[in-house]
Amino acid sequence: MSDIGILTAEIMAGRRLSKKDDLTILKEAPLRELCDGADKLRACFSGDRVDLCTIISARNGACSENCRFCAQSAHNHTGCEVYGLLDYDKIRAAALANEKAGVDRFAIVISGHSPSGEDFEKIITICKRLRSELKIGLCASLGFLSKEQFERLYDAGVSSYHNNIETSPGFFERICTSHTFEDKVANIKRARSAGLNVCSGGIIGMGETMDDRLDMALALSELGVRSIPVNTLIPIPGTPLEDLPRLDNEEILRTIAAFRYINPEADIRMGAGRKLIRGNGEAAFESGASATITGDMLTTSGSTIKNDRNMLIKMGRIVTS
Repeated sequence: MSDIGILTAEIMAGRRLSKKDDLTILKEAPLRELCDGADKLRACFSGDRVDLCTIISARNGACSENCRFCAQSAHNHTGCEVYGLLDYDKIRAAALANEKAGVDRFAIVISGHSPSGEDFEKIITICKRLRSELKIGLCASLGFLSKEQFERLYDAGVSSYHNNIETSPGFFERICTSHTFEDKVANIKRARSAGLNVCSGGIIGMGETMDDRLDMALALSELGVRSIPVNTLIPIPGTPLEDLPRLDNEEILRTIAAFRYINPEADIRMGAGRKLIRGNGEAAFESGASATITGDMLTTSGSTIKNDRNMLIKMGRIVTS
């Protein structure tokens, strides 16, 4: 048995990788062996069920934060559309359409550090109405909230909160300085203390090293995150990262597989940049991925719900009927 085969068997038997381990094998193992092993771990811990989620950008642009990758930051000059909080009817229509299309969960996402008091109250009302009228699971990504706000969100029917750590602790300041990595971690802990599940991952291809990616995966493991979106940067004109080269298929797949080895029990969720992967992400689902953001929005554009369902069913995976 190869070294990666031995490691795969050990993880299936209960071993968990940590900062104390030499993770060179994840960087140097033959890619096909690594991806095959990650797929075995996916089958063992996540099974064939694929969790599908969609988002709505319920408040867009004019964000106060200076994240260097983001089209919506007011510090960047991308010309993105700017609008205030959408009304209930627009959000409900999108949620209902996704529910009918067989999506598992629907996330209300807003730009900015935090919602204003008025917007937060409106979001609470919207979530309560959605929870009473629809069956689709509710998620939210509203930036930084207090513990009391998280508790109110949970009581309103939201089951999961999305808050990416974005990258490794050591690389974070090269991506954002308007808040810290520690701010992110504290927010995640507040959400969890209120009873919410946490969805947190990051973006690869921002100039970080593979060691940075492994450090990000380890940080998520230490936080106990069980839904980890892996986004690949699509450089956006007008952002400081606009001239970065795009990652190739092999490097993305190695990263996905590595995330599965470090977080074997989590849903490794495909996000932005799927078009850089063979088959619009099909290869990722053979390399450890077990969930995906879907729908024709943001930088996941092209990954429609219908196309994703057809692809996954053809692969023998189970999606909501």
